[in-house]
Amino acid sequence: MTRSLRAILAALTVASACAHYLPAQDTTLHVDVKLVSVFANVTDQNGAIVGSLTKDDFALTEDGRPQQISVFEKQSELPLNLTLAIDTSGSVQKDLTAEAAAARRFAHALVRPQDQMSVMQFATEVRALTMFTNKLSLIDRGLNQLRGGWATALYDAIDQGSELLGAKDGRKVLVVISDGDDTAKNKTYADALEQALRNEVMIYSLIDVPIEASAGRSTGGEHALITLAEQTGGKYFYVNEGGLDKAFAKVSDDLRTQYLIGYYPRNQEPGRTFHRIRVTVPRAASQAYTVHHKTGYYSDSNSASSN
Repeated sequence: MTRSLRAILAALTVASACAHYLPAQDTTLHVDVKLVSVFANVTDQNGAIVGSLTKDDFALTEDGRPQQISVFEKQSELPLNLTLAIDTSGSVQKDLTAEAAAARRFAHALVRPQDQMSVMQFATEVRALTMFTNKLSLIDRGLNQLRGGWATALYDAIDQGSELLGAKDGRKVLVVISDGDDTAKNKTYADALEQALRNEVMIYSLIDVPIEASAGRSTGGEHALITLAEQTGGKYFYVNEGGLDKAFAKVSDDLRTQYLIGYYPRNQEPGRTFHRIRVTVPRAASQAYTVHHKTGYYSDSNSASSN
């Protein structure tokens, strides 16, 4: 062994011995935490929208476990992505002209430069008429192309509309005009609801027939439109109660008075894929307010965004 090699080995031995006695350096642990966003709308006992609440007025739980609200904003100015899905099946063909005219008025009153709207129709099949745009002339052109069909692919429309909205940032809203009777038998109610929840889509149902006393509490017909709205944080309105223009006005008012509530989940229950959310206004008297929001989110989807 040469003298230079012995010197190198000796130096390495000393360095190793010194390192043994050196204090360990602090390490930073990076955890991929997901921010869960919840859009909420609050109404009082008379159904009037309440838009003056603050962060301290709200409480939120996930799977029954209290969570700390980290983000709170009033979202009237947040960009809006909205898809208008119009039923053109045989049972509603008589109303197409009036629906197109009311939809045009709705778009012209609602869409701002930062917003985008798309239009689709559904009968036997789902057909896109206008892709996402803020150009009112293109929206009008799409609404002028409404054509009738026979069957009603309601759940296919909600499934496809939710998937397309899922690629957008900001608020995502699907407004469905229909009598609620799905006859295409491709996608199911469960498929449509899961797709909407996975893509954080709020469904607003504009129902153009009243619920009959014999309809029961099944997931068919109008009740499907009601529960889809309730589960995703949207609302439902009946067209016969003041006409389609009034129903559109209610949707517009709702979208202008939403709250964004965000939180980083703590103490999550292991093994759950779907997490249930509950938002309340505990400072108010019991039953004083009703909070409309999505019922939960899938932790293996885009329902929570990386921070």
